[in-house]
This record gives sequence, structure tokens and C-alpha cells, in this order.
Amino acid sequence: MAGFITIIRSTLAEMAGQDDSAPACLPAGLPEAVKPAALQGVALLIDYQGPRYAQLYCDRLRRFVGRRGLDDALFSEIARLLAARMSYHDAIRIAQLKLQEPVNRARPPVVDVRRFRLDELVSALPEIAGEPLMWALECIGCSHRTVPIRFSTVSWWGIRRLKIEASLRRWRLLSVRYATERVWVERWLHMIDRSLTKQPDAVAAVVQTATMIEGYGTGYRHGLAAWHQIIDGLAKPVFDGTLVLPDLSAAISQARAVPRDPKGDQLRKAIGEIRAGAAPAT
Repeated sequence: MAGFITIIRSTLAEMAGQDDSAPACLPAGLPEAVKPAALQGVALLIDYQGPRYAQLYCDRLRRFVGRRGLDDALFSEIARLLAARMSYHDAIRIAQLKLQEPVNRARPPVVDVRRFRLDELVSALPEIAGEPLMWALECIGCSHRTVPIRFSTVSWWGIRRLKIEASLRRWRLLSVRYATERVWVERWLHMIDRSLTKQPDAVAAVVQTATMIEGYGTGYRHGLAAWHQIIDGLAKPVFDGTLVLPDLSAAISQARAVPRDPKGDQLRKAIGEIRAGAAPAT
């Protein structure tokens, strides 16, 4: 409840033009070689959401400062991918990016048409409105239906609509989607942390699993589902000691190479085969 109230207060302050958030502060002890990636992440997330959100990014990086087995190159990659995942592409973000496109007088503006799932659009609403609408969509079987959304700076009305959509970022941290993304990001970081302790040789592969989840719409959903299959079927059991895979990195790469299908049957089969060939847990 305290976190919810804090989000509401910061949102209302921003709407009133009174957001006095302190600039985001990089964690003490962050290696010099990692700072360029971290500063780029801070700049991205300030543009995406604001200084408080960028500070959350810095706080998440802090847990890896001084960790054994984590070199600067891999830490920089964590910083880059964390910023990318915290700036997930919802319709609000695409409107922001469209407004930031440079004006080229020699070429007319391009109208972008993106297809979003209905549940994806509804999940961008605050939970108090989004959850009942999500329930209604599921009841009538329309939650997975996709709809085209135009993002255009061709006309005055198109620009005005983009500004309205982009302004909804003020409510993003209260949304259904943000709650889901927050849980996913924390789990990804937790898996990196466990890999550093249990299987250091697999850390890079675990870090790179973040690239499985990109974009929006059906592709995003399939990537997220595949990520959970790999983590739940391979990484977590290894870290828990219930599955013995001497080369977890290779197993993750093998699983990631499996073509995705809507129900995840091919990946489920591949993970089963990898597990069947594993040494028995002692």
C-alpha cells in the first residue's frame, strides 16, 4: 500500500508540474567501465518515465556491485539489457518515440500501423480500471484479438492524439502491465544472482535470455512464455539442485534455438529431451 501511495503522489506531482525528484544516482562502487552503459540507461529511463524510475534502475544495479565472477563487460551488458527491459514497448512508448522522430522536409512523415492485442492495450490502464476490463475481455473470449493502431504525425489531429497517448506515461507505474513487468525483471535479476553463485559459467547465457522478450503483441507474448519455459525447465531446477546439467549455458542455447510455436509444444519437447539426458540428481 505504501508503494502504491508513493506512485500516486509522484504521478500527481508530475501532472501538476511539481516533480522535484532528485537526479538518479549511480550506485557507489560501480566500475568505471560500466558507467557509460549505466548512464545511457539512466538517460533512457528518464525519457521513458522520469527520475524516480531511473533511480529504481540504479538501485537494481547496486546488487551486482562487487560481485565475484562478474566482469565489467558482462556487468555492462546487464546494465544495457536492464534498461531495455525497463523501457518495454507499450502503445505509450511508441507514441513517445513517434513524437521524437526528426522532421525531414524532403520526405513526408510515415504513418506507422502497429497491431496490439486487446489485453495488451487494457493492461496499460491503471489496475483499478484495467483488471475489470481484462476480466470482461476474457469472459467474452476477445483478450487475444489484435487491433491495428495508427501512429501518425501527418495531421494536426494525429500529433494531438500522439501527445495524449504519450501523456499516459504518468499512469504507467499504476498499470497492470507494469506490475507484470516488475515481477519479470526481478525474477531475471534473481536468476542472474543465483547463476553467479551456483553456475558462474552460465551467467552470460542467463543474462542474454532477456533478449527473448522484445517488442509487443503476439511476438512479445510468445517470447515471454518461452523464457518462463526455459527458466522453469532448466535454470531453476539446476540452481535448486534437482537437475544436474554440467553445461547449463549450452542447454539454454539449445533450447533457445528451438523455433517458437503458439503453444510452446516444440520447446517443451526439447526441454524434456535435455532433461532426460541429464545426470541424476544426488
